[in-house]
Amino acid sequence: MCGVCGVFGAAPDPASRQAIVEAMMERLAHRGPDDQGMHVDRGAVLGHRRLSIIDVEHGRQPMQSEDRRYTLLLNGEIYNYLELREELAREGARFRTSSDTEVLLEILIRHGEAALTRLNGMFAFALYDGHSGQWLLARDPLGIKPLYYSELRDELVFASEIKALLAHPGVAARLNWHAMQHYLTFQFCLDDHTLFEGVRRLEPGCFLSGRGAKIERVVRYWDTDFRVDEHHTEAYFIEELRRLLEDSARLQIRSDVPLGAYLSGGLDSSVVSLAAAKFLRRPIKVFHGRFEEGPRYDEYAHALTAANAAGNELIPTTITARHFVEDMPRLIHAMDEPVAGPGLLPQFRVSKTAGEHVKVVLGGQGGDEVFGGYARYLVGYLEQALKGAIFETQEEGRHLVTLGSIIPNLPILRQYHPMMQQFWKEGLFEAMDARYFRLIDRSPDIEHLLTPDALARFDRQAVYADFQKTFNHPDTRSYFNKMTHFDIKTLLPALLHVEDRVSMAVSLESRVPLLDARIVALVASMPPAIKFQAGHAKHILRNAVADLVPAAILNRKDKMGFPVPLKEWVQQGPARDFVCDILLDNRSRERGLFERTALEQLIRNEAAFGRQLWGVLCVELWHRQFIDR
Repeated sequence: MCGVCGVFGAAPDPASRQAIVEAMMERLAHRGPDDQGMHVDRGAVLGHRRLSIIDVEHGRQPMQSEDRRYTLLLNGEIYNYLELREELAREGARFRTSSDTEVLLEILIRHGEAALTRLNGMFAFALYDGHSGQWLLARDPLGIKPLYYSELRDELVFASEIKALLAHPGVAARLNWHAMQHYLTFQFCLDDHTLFEGVRRLEPGCFLSGRGAKIERVVRYWDTDFRVDEHHTEAYFIEELRRLLEDSARLQIRSDVPLGAYLSGGLDSSVVSLAAAKFLRRPIKVFHGRFEEGPRYDEYAHALTAANAAGNELIPTTITARHFVEDMPRLIHAMDEPVAGPGLLPQFRVSKTAGEHVKVVLGGQGGDEVFGGYARYLVGYLEQALKGAIFETQEEGRHLVTLGSIIPNLPILRQYHPMMQQFWKEGLFEAMDARYFRLIDRSPDIEHLLTPDALARFDRQAVYADFQKTFNHPDTRSYFNKMTHFDIKTLLPALLHVEDRVSMAVSLESRVPLLDARIVALVASMPPAIKFQAGHAKHILRNAVADLVPAAILNRKDKMGFPVPLKEWVQQGPARDFVCDILLDNRSRERGLFERTALEQLIRNEAAFGRQLWGVLCVELWHRQFIDR
């Protein structure tokens, strides 16, 4: 795990460009405290900060081919590098190191863009051909590792984090209002947008290629394929999923430094931590975050059950309101953009603890999106089942979930009654896209929060149109596939953004075995009736890991999802003072975005597990960290 940055384009004065890239590298120092390197010529300046995980001694970057023609920067890991190394050796390749970076360099030289589909890993890399001036920027299939770029008049600038791009004098910190509308609605941005005007993110599963400052091609080399495989049985899918889960764990425990795992007490992190211990053939350290505000915020007992099943050492971290006050400004700076939800804070605190014990940590990120674990899927299908029963319709061609079959799984919704109340308030039995938009909309009362000027600029129809482009994918014929497809394309990259930044902030490498592209492809191809049988969340995953995970974890109906007691914190004490100081002072009022009286009411009346207060706080802190400066 590292930080990469650079500038492409002919430079009359490479020395001045070198100073710019050095400044960019400095802003990525936290991503790679172990080493740094730079490659300079008239067509490119490339910088790298290294966190040493594989071949600690010899894997320095930028790495060049033996003839010095090609230069490579890699952020991430190629998990199947040993298998690829053997294949390349049979083709005549010779290796100077035992690093995955050299394997990647060699396969790119020999096979070009076609090599991308042979890689199993998390990566963002830059390859530069010093003879032709051609370059390639690529990102892994699910977007686990980040990469941003900005097109200037005579240069193309790229980096692992936006703050590094802002070190370039040609990249200004200006608000992208179109993207801000996305954030106010979803608390993440769609497509390749960022909150910075002129800064774009390379989308997951895509590469850019070009020469000099010009982008010649933007190609999506990998995508989720939701065309349903009707030929195989549920037993086949369970067996194949078990095989891939085991192989992903086998590959991702490869490390030359100490390794541990996150453990919330839920199914996904339990699967990952138990599989890691199984394949390492020894217990590992596992890291858990908890709160002291009551049982609905505490999963420690479940985490202990999962840890004890493998003899793993459970190391808990208690997160407090004081941490919220201390950490929020630095977290917004670390994130570059305010995305996702309050889980950012506990994730950072747990990562901080993990970084004191290990250098690599495995997590269960992606399980909810890939396997269908969110409670809102059940809410959506409860309405779908009611609609079918009342109107005797079969909107998906046949009933995926009937009203009778879904009833035994409804107790999981007990703690989600605020969401239910909001969802059922209006729009009952609308089209699928309208219904799911309401389920994920974080701004149902945005007209009360925004000032008249901001509201006049807020184009909800444009946001909804952007949403529909992703939601109504032609291959996603069932409601369940439409929902999970949208979340894989939008919410998952936002959560992986958090995963990357909180781990990199403490120089820790985070790996996510459930997001092996082979697993995602297999699950996408499964008939929805198998994946979401009778509204049973993660039905196929539970069956695949039944012999690995304790029954107490496997059969839980009190899913929490890392809830944060924000409502309790802001009622009194330092957290309330902090929030009021940020949102109600003159700087916030003069910004002209949110109504002061509406903010006062929101602070007083934020709902349990509410997200609006979190969203407006992050927006104001982001302006102060980046735009005001």
